[in-house]
Amino acid sequence: MKKLYFLVLLEFISVCAFAQKKPKIDANKKAVIASLDGKFDELTELSDKIWSYEEIAFQETKSAEALVAYAKAQGFAVKTGVADIPTAFIAEYGSGEPIIGIMGEFDALPGLSQKTVPTKDPLNEGKPGHGCGHNLFGVASLGAATAIKELIEEGKLKGTVRFYGTPAEEKFFGKLWMIRAGLFDDLDVMMDWHPSADTKADVQSSLALVDFMVEFYGQAAHASADPWNGRSASDALELYTTGINYYREHIKPTVRIHYHIQDGGKVVNVVPDYSRIWTRVRDTKREGMDVVWKQVERIAEGAAIMANVDYKISLISGIHEVLPNRAGGTAMQSNLEYLGEISYTNEEVEYAKGIQRATGKPEVGMDMKINPLEETKEHPGGGSTDAGDVSWVVPTIRLGVTTAPKGTPWHSWAVVACGGMSIGHKGMVYAAKALSMTMVDLFENEKLRDEVKAEYKERKGDYEYKGIVPDGPPPLNGLE
Repeated sequence: MKKLYFLVLLEFISVCAFAQKKPKIDANKKAVIASLDGKFDELTELSDKIWSYEEIAFQETKSAEALVAYAKAQGFAVKTGVADIPTAFIAEYGSGEPIIGIMGEFDALPGLSQKTVPTKDPLNEGKPGHGCGHNLFGVASLGAATAIKELIEEGKLKGTVRFYGTPAEEKFFGKLWMIRAGLFDDLDVMMDWHPSADTKADVQSSLALVDFMVEFYGQAAHASADPWNGRSASDALELYTTGINYYREHIKPTVRIHYHIQDGGKVVNVVPDYSRIWTRVRDTKREGMDVVWKQVERIAEGAAIMANVDYKISLISGIHEVLPNRAGGTAMQSNLEYLGEISYTNEEVEYAKGIQRATGKPEVGMDMKINPLEETKEHPGGGSTDAGDVSWVVPTIRLGVTTAPKGTPWHSWAVVACGGMSIGHKGMVYAAKALSMTMVDLFENEKLRDEVKAEYKERKGDYEYKGIVPDGPPPLNGLE
């Protein structure tokens, strides 16, 4: 009996200790949590619509229309077709300062269509799928903006909330043209998040990158009867990729080089007179990327000389690394700790293990913990995002939330499989809560806004931002 009493007492002390550690929140934060709990079903329905539309960069017509319709129904004033992009839009509510923005993406990736099952099984063979969770991204951000809008409407917060519908993140980087149009210039702070396999305030940078097309122009000829009359554009392409691959030994570990051969000739018995290859260069720092970029362009010139053909290099677009903000990340961290871990059913955990089994990962299920605030690394790994460019024109607070099992390969069918079912739905609404709670902090606390802005200015220094984007309109119809 004494042992049982002792165990109960120990448990009571443990619960009390946890309760003491859990951060307190004000009425406005409680209100946004309650609002989003009440909207769980409608946000899930909206996300599932976008998941089913499977629309790629600059073609997200139905997805944008669904988000715009929801924003209008919630009372936002909406501007569509901004920055000469039909699927880009802004939804705004309120007036005056501060002006807090939040971004939402909604484009899918080619060839990743998938059913909501834990084994690879395309829903529409060969069609796109949300392999980066953007169906969750846009809806969570708009949900967060809606919760803030309600507080402004009720007179509990003062200022303006603005949702940015930002298309084409996976290819072409639509935010670059929105920046060029000056759409972020008057913001105090921007909010951003991304689906992930874990949950944390994101205080890391990303990789800068540049995309460019290399085209080679030669002379066609019969490949057997008179190849001496031909000048092979395909030879130049192969020499170019060979040069890149030899160059890899002499670049820093932070650098990544990718390429996609788009045209290497049409038939085997013709010396091809045309070839085309999409090239991408990345580094953790824009300056390092620039050096490699110029050398890879020189390799293209050398390949053209060796194959005796002409060549052309065309800039597609490029993006900056993210400018982290630890002041904003600290505020976000406090809200994550209040919200605590996402809970999953036994069925969801088994689904997660099925995903891990199918992708060759340890079958550990979901990562439910709230990660502590990390030290900001000088050279992080990972990918790239055009949110990086936004972070150079307005202070940006970022978040990652669990929407797929631990170890899930991103940009794969496995992420699509989770984004259309309850694991993704739970992460989506959790993200909306964390984002809106941090926005409450920003609206209520001028000192926090000043700290976020001061850190932004210090990190940016005297660098004058200039987007890596060609003149002219965005490539809405792709690249020919």
